[in-house]
Amino acid sequence: MDVLIFLIPVALLLGALGLAAFLWSLKSGQYDDLEGAKWRILSDDDLPEDERERRE
Repeated sequence: MDVLIFLIPVALLLGALGLAAFLWSLKSGQYDDLEGAKWRILSDDDLPEDERERRE
């Protein structure tokens, strides 16, 4: 039972760190564009201009 005195504050601290990381990711815009990533992976924007014109 004495170990609970140590583990409860550690658990609360880890929970607070997780919550802080989640709030930071919300504030930094990590979840603003959920659809864009799957479309950007399919686009050929990283190809040089000559290669893009040849494929079209």
